[in-house]
Amino acid sequence: MIHGRSGRKLQRTASHRKALLNSLSTSLLRHKRIQTTLAKAKETRMVVEKLITRAKNAVAKEVEGGPKNVHARREVARHINDKEVVKMLFAEIAPKVASRPGGYTRVIKLGQRLGDGAHVAMIELVDFALGMDAPAEPVKKKQDRRTRINQKKKAKSETPAEPVSTVSAE
Repeated sequence: MIHGRSGRKLQRTASHRKALLNSLSTSLLRHKRIQTTLAKAKETRMVVEKLITRAKNAVAKEVEGGPKNVHARREVARHINDKEVVKMLFAEIAPKVASRPGGYTRVIKLGQRLGDGAHVAMIELVDFALGMDAPAEPVKKKQDRRTRINQKKKAKSETPAEPVSTVSAE
C-alpha cells in the first residue's frame, strides 16, 4: 500500500517539474490569474500557498516591530525568479491576505481543450479576483472573412454612383 506519496509527476523529470512549477507560480503571482491544465493548476496551488504563507508570516513579524525578515525573502526568491514579483508578494499580496487562514488560491475548471482534450482550468488568487467586481464589457465577436467581404460588396452596391457631367464650362 502506498502512503504519504503526494504530488503529481506531470510526465517530467524532477528538475523540469521544479522549473515548470516555479514558472507557473511566478506567472500566477504577477498576473493574479492564469489558465493551464487542471493537473498543473493543482500542483501550482500547493507551491503558491506555501510561498504566500511564508511571506504573510514574515510581514506579520515585521509589523509587530521585528526586524525585516530577509531570510523569508531569500526562501521565496528560490522559487520566484523575478525580483519585482517577490517585492509585489511582500508589499501587496501578503498584507492583503493577512487575515485569511489559508486558501489563497482558487482553481476553476474550464472544460476540455479542443486540440488534445486536456482538462483546462483557471487558477487565480482569491482576494484578487479580477473582473468579478465590475461587469465585463461585451466582447465584440470577430467577423469571419466571408462576412466582411459580403458587407463591403453590399456597401458598394448601395452607394449610388454620381453621374458624370459632360458639360464643360465655357
